[in-house]
Amino acid sequence: MLLSNILLQTATLTTQAAAEPTTKTLNIFELATKGGWIMIVLGLLSLYVIYLFVERYIALKKALKEDTAFMANVKNCIHNSDLQGAKNLCASNDSPIGRMIEKGLSRLGRPLNDINQAVENVGKMEISKLESGVSMMATISNLAPSIGFLGTVTGMVKAFFDMANAGNNIDIQLLSSGIYEAMVTTVGGLIVGLIASFLYSIIVGQINKMVFILESRTMEFMDLLHEPAE
Repeated sequence: MLLSNILLQTATLTTQAAAEPTTKTLNIFELATKGGWIMIVLGLLSLYVIYLFVERYIALKKALKEDTAFMANVKNCIHNSDLQGAKNLCASNDSPIGRMIEKGLSRLGRPLNDINQAVENVGKMEISKLESGVSMMATISNLAPSIGFLGTVTGMVKAFFDMANAGNNIDIQLLSSGIYEAMVTTVGGLIVGLIASFLYSIIVGQINKMVFILESRTMEFMDLLHEPAE
């Protein structure tokens, strides 16, 4: 009797478990594959913008690493009429500031306006080097959402195409492929665009910081050239 009750309860639990629907979790990677070839393009763009960010961030951090005693040493050399010593200091200082001051030292003896212009030109060239590739980050931040919306359009076209070919046998399973593509690519494009925009703003902030430092060192150098005449 006891054995019969146990078997009956086991059979009941098995029947209930079979009747209960299985809950399917949403896998982000499986969902991404439903976006079709558009998601491959967005994935490549995201990898490229991350590469640009890392490469530019490292370059900017190196450029922003400033020797606090550099300008003081250059000042001492100029006051001691040791122009070659000042040039050697600049040559050993592999930084935008060192190259900028070295150009100014090479123009000594000319009018101060000419020296100032030469220094500023080198500063602009250094900033231009640091900005290499940054415009592409801005382009991707604007382009990615548009590519995502392109996937939305192609996905809806696919859904309507399937609907037209289904005739009277339309069901949600038939339309799911196109709808998935439409929705997933929209989300993917917006995510890539937001990431690119955020990383771009960080790099621009670092470049602005570099511009401020170069302008400050230019003013400091020009003030230094006036000191012997005072």
